[in-house]
Amino acid sequence: MAKVLVTGGAGYIGSHTVVDLISSGHTVISLDNYVNSDESVYGDIAQITGKEVTYHQVDLRYLEQIEVLFEQSQFDAIIHFAALKSVGDSVKQPLDYYENNIVGLINLLKCMTRYKVQNFIFSSSCSVYGNSHDLPVTENTPLGNAESPYARTKQIGEHIIRDIAQAQIQLNFCILRYFNPAGAHHSIKIGESARNIASNLVPVITETAIGKREGMQVFGDDYMTRDGTCIRDYIHVMDLARAHTLSVDYLIRGRAASNVSIFNLGSGSGSTVLEVIQAFEKESGNALNYKIVGRRAGDVEAVFADYSLAQKELGWSPKYSLEDIMRTAWEWEQYRTT
Repeated sequence: MAKVLVTGGAGYIGSHTVVDLISSGHTVISLDNYVNSDESVYGDIAQITGKEVTYHQVDLRYLEQIEVLFEQSQFDAIIHFAALKSVGDSVKQPLDYYENNIVGLINLLKCMTRYKVQNFIFSSSCSVYGNSHDLPVTENTPLGNAESPYARTKQIGEHIIRDIAQAQIQLNFCILRYFNPAGAHHSIKIGESARNIASNLVPVITETAIGKREGMQVFGDDYMTRDGTCIRDYIHVMDLARAHTLSVDYLIRGRAASNVSIFNLGSGSGSTVLEVIQAFEKESGNALNYKIVGRRAGDVEAVFADYSLAQKELGWSPKYSLEDIMRTAWEWEQYRTT
């Protein structure tokens, strides 16, 4: 089994992936700066897995902090989640996003090469496709114009990885392009619990339903979609977590045809904002207070995945439905509010 460094391991996707890695027999060391997470999640992970997690408070913008960790441990693989991720915030504060997401990646890759870690998994995003007219998008779909600084940091990150892979062919990389993760672990002990104000649709829905918000906004109803609202591909967070564990195995076993592999991780179908709202209302029995407002800067019209390459190469396919997502998200919201 592998020793895996997980950056952003206290975050939403990171914590669920740590659970899946440990449950699969891997040893995990986590780092996080807790800008948008809380270290208490490690106690919840221990309750789920029966194993304590070794973790460190590290800010990837500071190379010397990372080097201390690499001096102490040798890793078989790195999974890099740690990044700022709000589309809206990135439009308002682009320099923060470039500093955090790009400098952090560069420092981590410096340590990867200096300390001879061969395998690296990068948390990318479907936002790299921009407003693609080819749907569903495949890994060969050209990258579009980035609609937000957040999306651009992911595009830049992918280019940096391609360049270092070409320069150092002994290193192996997986670039995982996420679609829209949502839901919670079936134990309902961990879920989406960001410190900052939620901006993703599903937690906004659950916070509205439970009364944390008076209402919610739907940004735009004049897109060229079946009901005028944006289309996104929603993937259960535990399906996403599983793909990372499979990617670790894929790289370590040397199954990749080249030293950079790219995979879409989505459900294979898209849902409009209004369809997601309706799915929640049906699953929870709660009517949502929402209103239609103008479009939001940085949003793309529609994007959903073709995940057949991940299915072929990783043996991965999503197991959870949109209804599973909404049910576990709602159970998690109720649990963390009590």
